[in-house]
Amino acid sequence: MDRTGGSGGGSDRRQPEESKPLLGEMSAPEGNKMGAAPCRRALLHCNGMRYKLLQEGDIQVCVIRHPRTFLSKILTSKFLRRWEPHHLTLADNSVASATPTGYMENSISYSAIEDVQLLSWENAPKYCLQLTIPGGTVLLQAANSYLRDQWFHSLQWKKKIYKYKKVLSNPSRWEVVLKEIRTLVDMALTSPLQDDSIHQAPLEIVSKLLSENNNLTTQDHESIIVAIAPLLENNHPPPDLCEFFCKHCRERPRSMVVIEVFTPVVQRILKHNMDFGKCPRLRLFTQEYILSLNELNAGMEVVKKFIHSMHGPTGQCPHPRVLPNLVAVCLAAIYSCYEEFINSRDNSPSLKEIRNGCQQQCDRKPNLPLRLLHTSPDLVSQEATLTESRLKPVIVTSNEIHVEVERNNTANQKMTAGVGNDSEPNLIDCLMVSPTCSTISIELSAQADRILGCYVEILKMLSDYDDWRPALASLLQPIPFPKEALAHEKFTKELKYVIQRFAEDPRQEVHSCLLSVRAGKDGWFQLYSPGGVACDDDGELFASMVHILMGSCYKTKKFLLSLAENKLGPCMLLALRGNQTMVEILCLMLEYNIIDNNDTQLQIISTLESTDVGKRMYEQLCERQRELKELQRKGGPTRLTLPSKSTDADLARLLSSGSFGNLENLSLAFTNVTSACAEHLIKLPSLKQLNLWSTQFGDAGLRLLSEHLTMLQVLNLCETPVTDAGLLALSSMKSLCSLNMNSTKLSADTYEDLKAKLPNLKEVDVRYTEAW
Repeated sequence: MDRTGGSGGGSDRRQPEESKPLLGEMSAPEGNKMGAAPCRRALLHCNGMRYKLLQEGDIQVCVIRHPRTFLSKILTSKFLRRWEPHHLTLADNSVASATPTGYMENSISYSAIEDVQLLSWENAPKYCLQLTIPGGTVLLQAANSYLRDQWFHSLQWKKKIYKYKKVLSNPSRWEVVLKEIRTLVDMALTSPLQDDSIHQAPLEIVSKLLSENNNLTTQDHESIIVAIAPLLENNHPPPDLCEFFCKHCRERPRSMVVIEVFTPVVQRILKHNMDFGKCPRLRLFTQEYILSLNELNAGMEVVKKFIHSMHGPTGQCPHPRVLPNLVAVCLAAIYSCYEEFINSRDNSPSLKEIRNGCQQQCDRKPNLPLRLLHTSPDLVSQEATLTESRLKPVIVTSNEIHVEVERNNTANQKMTAGVGNDSEPNLIDCLMVSPTCSTISIELSAQADRILGCYVEILKMLSDYDDWRPALASLLQPIPFPKEALAHEKFTKELKYVIQRFAEDPRQEVHSCLLSVRAGKDGWFQLYSPGGVACDDDGELFASMVHILMGSCYKTKKFLLSLAENKLGPCMLLALRGNQTMVEILCLMLEYNIIDNNDTQLQIISTLESTDVGKRMYEQLCERQRELKELQRKGGPTRLTLPSKSTDADLARLLSSGSFGNLENLSLAFTNVTSACAEHLIKLPSLKQLNLWSTQFGDAGLRLLSEHLTMLQVLNLCETPVTDAGLLALSSMKSLCSLNMNSTKLSADTYEDLKAKLPNLKEVDVRYTEAW
């Protein structure tokens, strides 16, 4: 039996389904010009049962060869039925069996199926449906009525989609194509099938149609977009369709389609997309949509309203994916502004070349469209190459970017000394305004400049939302921008607002992101410090960052040591100008004996005494040092217990009353002391046992103790408000033998970490904690 041939039969045959409208004609209102004023059609719903789209399944098959005029007689005969079990697969083009034998030896093309019907007359087989094909009928019998209906709707769907693919693959008149697209959309919206592919299949058909026809008018573009808009409310557009949307945003940014149709699509992408890496065209479409909003008369005000709509009216954004997706779009857009120069990096001065001199000519990679131009092309030796490259300016130009790097002769000796070092220079060091690289200037085209301004402004908007700021700071902590952007004065100047917002935030999870993510990796703190390429003030932002970091940094000595090694000059300059934060920093450096060099200590003292605020703080430091010497003088008790309900002030008054150089055991149990008393406890040189049971001593005090009382052996934190954030700091107290964390907020992971890092720990109490 030929199941793929043309139709045949008598004159009473019913009209083939191909000659009918696929789902009836949907007439547009007269006088409505699609695209001029796009209007979204109402979403249609199908009432009744819902079914999952079948791709394959087991079913009974019976094929009857007959002229259809005798169909009723054959179906009523009980002796001519022979059923075969088959596992059928509903492919894109045909129905096929996993075991191609018997009735299903050949697959049945959807084009050969003239009709699909449910058998409902009196003597029809139970739970059966009929496929009308040329020269016969295929009967499919399911196990129950639900499966029968599921097969029926799935076969209808596959058949209709196959027909639409053929109809829309060779368009003739676009008014007919548009009508078919609307009918296709309505079919998807009214289908009783529930499956992601039900809405995706029409979108992919339209996407392919648009990709193969580039000669459409703007009117056609907008009409098609409006026609498929209902399907986009709950589905991401396919990649080719995203490209089509991007083109429309670029060519007609002021079209009403952008506002009315694209806005809910982009909102859904930002709320639900999990990874732009898997669908980069979604990110590109979102990027172009935001740029089109910026082209409207109100410009950034419209963008600001859009960002606010994504956040929501409350203080907490209900959609956790919005911020990461917006940041990903911003980073990609900013990267694109410098992309041409970045792509030419293989032929432009690398980070190592900037410090160590130009690469050997023989080591250079083949020229790219954006190439390095030397004024002396005939270089006969490596030495000549190095000499010429150091004496001549290196100019890299393009229609997008102009970068000029000038090197002077005074830097040659320093660069030559570092030639033997094969390690990659630090990013910030390569961008420092220093003899190595005296001038770096970057000029963007007008279009790139508009893109950069738009997306840096969005980053500023994001930093203004309190609930988004911690996550934003975390996303920007490992500096995600290319070195070309960091060398661009306009970019770093605009981004300074975001860094200021981080520095003003009192939450540690925000301002701690100003520091580098790991040792040896510079962060925003280094970039905006005096001497960094992004620093364009007299150190005000630097002082603000230092102030907020010192207020919460539990590794105070380590932070002060890094400042003394790298930023002592700027600190002294700002202190000389009366900056109170820097005066406090210099006093702490003296108090913690950070500075070893006597001349440097004297210079710091002179700096402090040059201002009124510095002189006052230095006198207070001297007074504290005299009290500290008296406190640490040998003598006094070895054990001390404060009365219950004692306060921080009581402890300070007691310790200032005499010598406690011999104090080894201090009990503050059941007192009202807080973390503030840690400043006095760290001054006890012989302290080995400390009891803080049932006090208000918290994480901040615990961090300070862990940095100074490294010889402590016994610590009781029972019933204190300490958490993992403070308890993790105890890992530096290697002398601890006994630790009581009963009834604290200790977690199991922190407990395991402490056990691994405290080798001398023998007695531990973790009752009534998560680790118990």
